[in-house]
Amino acid sequence: MSADPRAGLGAGADCADMRDPRTIYRRRRAAAAGICALVALLATVLVLRACGGASGRTGSASGRTATIARTAPPRQPQLPGGGRRIFPEHRVVAFYGAPQADSLGVLGIGTPAHAAARLKRVAARYERRSRPVLPAFELLATIADAGPGDDGLHRTHQPAATIDRYLAAARRVHALLVLDIQPGWGDFLAEAERLQRWLLQPDVGIALDPEWHLPRGEIPGTRIGSVTAKQVNAVSTYVSDLVVKHDLPQKLFVIHQFTQAMIAGRRQIAARPGLAITMNIDGFGTPAAKVSKYRDFTADRPRFYDGFKLFYVEDTNIMSPGAVLGLRPPPDLVVYE
Repeated sequence: MSADPRAGLGAGADCADMRDPRTIYRRRRAAAAGICALVALLATVLVLRACGGASGRTGSASGRTATIARTAPPRQPQLPGGGRRIFPEHRVVAFYGAPQADSLGVLGIGTPAHAAARLKRVAARYERRSRPVLPAFELLATIADAGPGDDGLHRTHQPAATIDRYLAAARRVHALLVLDIQPGWGDFLAEAERLQRWLLQPDVGIALDPEWHLPRGEIPGTRIGSVTAKQVNAVSTYVSDLVVKHDLPQKLFVIHQFTQAMIAGRRQIAARPGLAITMNIDGFGTPAAKVSKYRDFTADRPRFYDGFKLFYVEDTNIMSPGAVLGLRPPPDLVVYE
Protein backbone atom coordinates (compact mmCIF):
# COMPACT_ATOMS: atom_id res chain seq x y z
CA MET A 1 0.00 0.00 0.00
CA SER A 2 1.34 3.42 -0.88
CA ALA A 3 2.15 5.87 1.81
CA ASP A 4 -0.53 8.27 2.93
CA PRO A 5 0.02 11.52 1.05
CA ARG A 6 -1.06 13.43 4.14
CA ALA A 7 1.65 11.90 6.33
CA GLY A 8 3.79 14.53 8.07
CA LEU A 9 1.23 17.36 7.63
CA GLY A 10 0.30 17.36 11.27
CA ALA A 11 -2.72 16.38 13.25
CA GLY A 12 -4.86 19.29 12.18
CA ALA A 13 -4.14 18.99 8.47
CA ASP A 14 -7.00 18.21 6.14
CA CYS A 15 -6.50 16.83 2.64
CA ALA A 16 -9.49 18.67 1.24
CA ASP A 17 -8.25 21.98 2.72
CA MET A 18 -4.83 21.47 1.14
CA ARG A 19 -6.39 21.03 -2.23
CA ASP A 20 -8.66 24.08 -1.91
CA PRO A 21 -7.18 26.99 -3.97
CA ARG A 22 -8.26 29.61 -1.45
CA THR A 23 -6.60 27.70 1.35
CA ILE A 24 -3.42 27.32 -0.71
CA TYR A 25 -3.41 31.08 -1.47
CA ARG A 26 -3.92 31.94 2.21
CA ARG A 27 -1.14 29.57 3.29
CA ARG A 28 1.25 30.88 0.62
CA ARG A 29 0.49 34.45 1.63
CA ALA A 30 1.08 33.63 5.27
CA ALA A 31 4.31 31.87 4.38
CA ALA A 32 5.43 34.82 2.26
CA ALA A 33 4.66 37.18 5.09
CA GLY A 34 6.70 35.01 7.41
CA ILE A 35 9.62 34.96 5.01
CA CYS A 36 9.44 38.75 4.60
CA ALA A 37 9.42 39.16 8.35
CA LEU A 38 12.42 36.86 8.66
CA VAL A 39 14.29 38.73 5.92
CA ALA A 40 13.48 42.02 7.59
CA LEU A 41 14.69 40.69 10.92
CA LEU A 42 17.95 39.43 9.38
CA ALA A 43 18.46 42.73 7.59
CA THR A 44 17.96 44.61 10.84
CA VAL A 45 20.50 42.42 12.58
CA LEU A 46 23.03 42.90 9.77
CA VAL A 47 22.56 46.66 9.81
CA LEU A 48 22.94 46.77 13.57
CA ARG A 49 26.11 44.71 13.37
CA ALA A 50 27.51 46.87 10.60
CA CYS A 51 26.77 49.97 12.60
CA GLY A 52 28.07 48.47 15.79
CA GLY A 53 24.68 48.63 17.50
CA ALA A 54 24.41 44.87 17.94
CA SER A 55 27.61 44.57 19.92
CA GLY A 56 28.14 48.14 21.05
CA ARG A 57 31.89 47.74 20.44
CA THR A 58 32.35 49.96 17.37
CA GLY A 59 31.00 53.18 15.96
CA SER A 60 29.00 53.54 12.74
CA ALA A 61 30.66 53.22 9.33
CA SER A 62 30.19 56.93 8.71
CA GLY A 63 31.53 57.62 12.18
CA ARG A 64 34.64 55.56 11.51
CA THR A 65 35.19 57.37 8.20
CA ALA A 66 34.87 60.72 9.93
CA THR A 67 37.29 59.59 12.63
CA ILE A 68 39.84 58.53 10.01
CA ALA A 69 39.40 61.86 8.23
CA ARG A 70 39.97 63.72 11.48
CA THR A 71 43.00 61.73 12.58
CA ALA A 72 44.79 61.24 9.21
CA PRO A 73 47.77 63.63 9.02
CA PRO A 74 47.54 66.30 6.32
CA ARG A 75 49.56 65.58 3.18
CA GLN A 76 52.87 67.40 3.18
CA PRO A 77 53.38 69.99 0.43
CA GLN A 78 55.18 68.50 -2.56
CA LEU A 79 57.52 69.69 -5.29
CA PRO A 80 56.26 69.78 -8.90
CA GLY A 81 55.88 66.16 -9.96
CA GLY A 82 56.01 64.97 -6.33
CA GLY A 83 58.68 64.47 -3.72
CA ARG A 84 60.22 66.75 -1.14
CA ARG A 85 63.90 67.10 -2.15
CA ILE A 86 65.30 68.92 -5.17
CA PHE A 87 68.92 67.75 -4.90
CA PRO A 88 70.38 65.25 -5.41
CA GLU A 89 67.22 63.59 -6.75
CA HIS A 90 66.87 66.00 -9.70
CA ARG A 91 68.89 68.22 -11.99
CA VAL A 92 67.31 71.66 -12.42
CA VAL A 93 67.38 73.33 -15.86
CA ALA A 94 66.20 76.94 -15.81
CA PHE A 95 65.46 79.88 -18.08
CA TYR A 96 66.44 83.31 -16.68
CA GLY A 97 64.97 86.71 -17.48
CA ALA A 98 62.03 89.07 -17.25
CA PRO A 99 59.39 90.35 -19.66
CA GLN A 100 60.52 93.98 -19.44
CA ALA A 101 63.21 93.46 -22.13
CA ASP A 102 64.55 90.63 -24.26
CA SER A 103 68.06 91.64 -23.17
CA LEU A 104 67.25 90.57 -19.60
CA GLY A 105 67.20 86.92 -20.65
CA VAL A 106 65.45 84.20 -22.58
CA LEU A 107 62.64 83.76 -20.05
CA GLY A 108 61.15 87.12 -21.01
CA ILE A 109 61.12 86.47 -24.77
CA GLY A 110 57.55 85.82 -25.87
CA THR A 111 54.77 84.75 -23.54
CA PRO A 112 55.37 82.64 -20.43
CA ALA A 113 53.73 79.73 -22.25
CA HIS A 114 56.11 80.16 -25.18
CA ALA A 115 59.10 80.20 -22.81
CA ALA A 116 57.77 77.11 -21.04
CA ALA A 117 57.49 75.16 -24.29
CA ARG A 118 61.03 76.11 -25.29
CA LEU A 119 62.35 75.28 -21.82
CA LYS A 120 60.81 71.82 -21.95
CA ARG A 121 62.63 71.09 -25.21
CA VAL A 122 65.97 72.24 -23.80
CA ALA A 123 65.50 70.48 -20.46
CA ALA A 124 64.69 67.18 -22.19
CA ARG A 125 68.28 67.06 -23.49
CA TYR A 126 69.51 66.88 -19.88
CA GLU A 127 67.12 64.12 -18.86
CA ARG A 128 68.81 60.96 -17.58
CA ARG A 129 67.14 57.88 -16.12
CA SER A 130 69.38 58.15 -13.07
CA ARG A 131 68.57 61.83 -12.53
CA PRO A 132 65.35 63.32 -13.90
CA VAL A 133 65.14 66.99 -14.79
CA LEU A 134 63.09 69.53 -12.88
CA PRO A 135 62.54 72.65 -15.05
CA ALA A 136 62.49 76.14 -13.55
CA PHE A 137 61.75 79.76 -14.35
CA GLU A 138 64.26 82.20 -12.82
CA LEU A 139 62.29 85.43 -12.92
CA LEU A 140 63.82 88.78 -12.02
CA ALA A 141 61.65 89.88 -9.11
CA THR A 142 63.80 92.89 -8.22
CA ILE A 143 65.61 94.54 -11.16
CA ALA A 144 68.59 96.86 -10.67
CA ASP A 145 68.33 100.15 -12.57
CA ALA A 146 70.72 102.89 -13.62
CA GLY A 147 68.03 105.39 -12.65
CA PRO A 148 67.30 106.07 -8.95
CA GLY A 149 63.57 105.33 -9.13
CA ASP A 150 60.94 106.77 -6.80
CA ASP A 151 62.76 105.77 -3.60
CA GLY A 152 66.30 106.43 -4.84
CA LEU A 153 67.41 102.79 -4.43
CA HIS A 154 68.12 102.11 -8.11
CA ARG A 155 65.86 99.08 -8.37
CA THR A 156 62.40 98.21 -9.68
CA HIS A 157 59.98 95.68 -8.24
CA GLN A 158 58.34 93.19 -10.55
CA PRO A 159 54.54 93.70 -10.39
CA ALA A 160 52.77 91.06 -8.31
CA ALA A 161 50.50 90.24 -11.25
CA THR A 162 53.56 89.41 -13.37
CA ILE A 163 55.00 87.09 -10.72
CA ASP A 164 51.62 85.38 -10.42
CA ARG A 165 51.43 84.98 -14.19
CA TYR A 166 54.83 83.29 -14.38
CA LEU A 167 54.06 81.11 -11.37
CA ALA A 168 50.85 79.91 -13.04
CA ALA A 169 52.75 79.19 -16.28
CA ALA A 170 55.46 77.30 -14.36
CA ARG A 171 52.86 75.18 -12.62
CA ARG A 172 51.25 74.22 -15.91
CA VAL A 173 54.51 72.51 -16.93
CA HIS A 174 55.39 71.24 -13.41
CA ALA A 175 58.30 73.67 -13.05
CA LEU A 176 59.78 75.63 -10.16
CA LEU A 177 59.69 79.41 -9.99
CA VAL A 178 62.90 81.04 -8.67
CA LEU A 179 62.65 84.71 -7.74
CA ASP A 180 65.90 86.55 -8.52
CA ILE A 181 66.94 89.63 -6.54
CA GLN A 182 69.06 92.43 -8.06
CA PRO A 183 68.75 94.89 -5.16
CA GLY A 184 70.65 97.92 -6.52
CA TRP A 185 71.18 100.06 -3.41
CA GLY A 186 68.58 98.05 -1.52
CA ASP A 187 69.03 95.22 0.97
CA PHE A 188 68.86 91.52 0.09
CA LEU A 189 66.99 90.58 3.28
CA ALA A 190 64.39 93.34 2.89
CA GLU A 191 63.80 92.28 -0.70
CA ALA A 192 63.41 88.62 0.35
CA GLU A 193 60.92 89.58 3.06
CA ARG A 194 58.89 91.48 0.47
CA LEU A 195 58.58 88.19 -1.47
CA GLN A 196 57.28 86.18 1.49
CA ARG A 197 53.85 85.68 -0.08
CA TRP A 198 55.46 83.63 -2.86
CA LEU A 199 58.22 82.04 -0.80
CA LEU A 200 55.54 80.36 1.29
CA GLN A 201 54.61 78.35 -1.80
CA PRO A 202 56.19 74.87 -2.06
CA ASP A 203 57.43 75.43 -5.63
CA VAL A 204 59.06 78.88 -5.28
CA GLY A 205 62.78 79.43 -4.59
CA ILE A 206 65.08 82.44 -4.43
CA ALA A 207 68.28 83.68 -6.09
CA LEU A 208 70.71 86.40 -4.98
CA ASP A 209 72.50 88.36 -7.73
CA PRO A 210 75.46 90.14 -6.05
CA GLU A 211 76.65 91.66 -9.35
CA TRP A 212 73.77 94.12 -9.04
CA HIS A 213 74.21 95.04 -5.35
CA LEU A 214 76.26 98.21 -4.94
CA PRO A 215 76.91 100.77 -2.20
CA ARG A 216 75.25 104.15 -2.40
CA GLY A 217 76.97 106.38 -4.89
CA GLU A 218 77.81 103.52 -7.29
CA ILE A 219 75.49 103.13 -10.28
CA PRO A 220 74.40 99.54 -11.08
CA GLY A 221 75.97 98.38 -14.31
CA THR A 222 79.05 100.59 -14.02
CA ARG A 223 80.96 98.01 -11.98
CA ILE A 224 80.48 94.55 -10.45
CA GLY A 225 78.72 94.53 -7.09
CA SER A 226 79.11 92.17 -4.14
CA VAL A 227 77.54 90.62 -1.06
CA THR A 228 78.96 89.53 2.29
CA ALA A 229 78.59 86.09 3.83
CA LYS A 230 76.77 87.77 6.74
CA GLN A 231 74.16 89.19 4.34
CA VAL A 232 73.75 85.82 2.60
CA ASN A 233 73.34 84.07 5.96
CA ALA A 234 70.69 86.55 7.04
CA VAL A 235 68.61 85.76 3.95
CA SER A 236 69.17 82.00 4.19
CA THR A 237 68.15 82.01 7.87
CA TYR A 238 64.94 83.86 7.00
CA VAL A 239 64.03 81.51 4.13
CA SER A 240 65.01 78.38 6.08
CA ASP A 241 62.76 79.45 8.95
CA LEU A 242 59.84 79.70 6.52
CA VAL A 243 60.55 76.20 5.21
CA VAL A 244 60.78 74.64 8.68
CA LYS A 245 57.82 76.50 10.19
CA HIS A 246 55.48 75.71 7.29
CA ASP A 247 56.81 72.20 6.56
CA LEU A 248 57.71 73.11 2.98
CA PRO A 249 59.74 70.94 0.60
CA GLN A 250 63.40 71.69 0.03
CA LYS A 251 63.74 75.16 -1.47
CA LEU A 252 66.27 76.18 -4.14
CA PHE A 253 68.55 78.96 -2.86
CA VAL A 254 70.88 80.25 -5.60
CA ILE A 255 73.85 82.60 -5.25
CA HIS A 256 75.29 83.91 -8.54
CA GLN A 257 79.05 84.39 -8.77
CA PHE A 258 81.70 84.88 -11.44
CA THR A 259 84.50 86.62 -9.50
CA GLN A 260 85.99 85.81 -6.11
CA ALA A 261 85.32 89.36 -4.88
CA MET A 262 81.56 89.04 -5.45
CA ILE A 263 81.15 87.14 -2.15
CA ALA A 264 83.16 88.52 0.75
CA GLY A 265 83.95 85.85 3.34
CA ARG A 266 82.55 83.01 1.24
CA ARG A 267 83.89 80.40 3.67
CA GLN A 268 81.52 81.74 6.33
CA ILE A 269 78.38 80.98 4.31
CA ALA A 270 76.37 78.48 6.35
CA ALA A 271 74.22 75.55 5.27
CA ARG A 272 70.58 75.80 6.35
CA PRO A 273 67.84 73.21 6.96
CA GLY A 274 65.49 72.84 4.02
CA LEU A 275 67.62 74.81 1.54
CA ALA A 276 69.44 73.51 -1.54
CA ILE A 277 72.13 76.22 -1.49
CA THR A 278 73.69 76.41 -4.95
CA MET A 279 76.66 78.48 -6.13
CA ASN A 280 75.90 79.33 -9.76
CA ILE A 281 78.95 80.12 -11.90
CA ASP A 282 77.54 82.56 -14.43
CA GLY A 283 80.35 84.24 -16.34
CA PHE A 284 80.15 84.27 -20.15
CA GLY A 285 82.87 83.61 -22.72
CA THR A 286 84.44 80.74 -24.61
CA PRO A 287 83.89 77.12 -23.51
CA ALA A 288 87.52 76.86 -22.36
CA ALA A 289 87.25 80.00 -20.21
CA LYS A 290 83.95 78.89 -18.72
CA VAL A 291 85.23 75.40 -17.91
CA SER A 292 88.34 76.82 -16.26
CA LYS A 293 86.30 79.18 -14.09
CA TYR A 294 83.91 76.38 -13.14
CA ARG A 295 86.80 74.19 -12.01
CA ASP A 296 88.24 77.01 -9.89
CA PHE A 297 84.97 77.78 -8.14
CA THR A 298 83.91 74.19 -7.52
CA ALA A 299 87.21 73.62 -5.73
CA ASP A 300 86.29 76.27 -3.13
CA ARG A 301 85.13 75.37 0.36
CA PRO A 302 82.64 74.99 1.82
CA ARG A 303 81.08 72.95 -0.98
CA PHE A 304 77.46 73.55 -1.85
CA TYR A 305 75.52 72.39 -4.88
CA ASP A 306 76.97 73.46 -8.23
CA GLY A 307 75.36 75.64 -10.88
CA PHE A 308 76.49 76.57 -14.39
CA LYS A 309 75.13 79.38 -16.53
CA LEU A 310 74.96 79.60 -20.33
CA PHE A 311 74.30 82.72 -22.40
CA TYR A 312 72.54 82.46 -25.73
CA VAL A 313 73.95 85.81 -26.92
CA GLU A 314 77.17 86.54 -25.00
CA ASP A 315 78.75 83.05 -24.98
CA THR A 316 81.11 82.17 -27.84
CA ASN A 317 80.09 78.76 -29.23
CA ILE A 318 77.58 77.98 -26.53
CA MET A 319 78.26 74.62 -24.91
CA SER A 320 76.00 71.68 -25.72
CA PRO A 321 74.11 69.76 -23.00
CA GLY A 322 76.55 66.88 -23.53
CA ALA A 323 79.51 69.17 -22.88
CA VAL A 324 77.84 70.65 -19.80
CA LEU A 325 77.16 67.20 -18.37
CA GLY A 326 80.78 66.34 -19.07
CA LEU A 327 81.92 68.90 -16.50
CA ARG A 328 83.40 67.48 -13.31
CA PRO A 329 81.48 67.57 -11.12
CA PRO A 330 78.39 67.67 -13.37
CA PRO A 331 76.31 70.72 -12.38
CA ASP A 332 73.16 70.27 -10.32
CA LEU A 333 71.68 73.45 -11.79
CA VAL A 334 71.96 74.67 -15.40
CA VAL A 335 70.67 78.18 -16.16
CA TYR A 336 70.17 79.69 -19.62
CA GLU A 337 70.08 83.46 -20.04
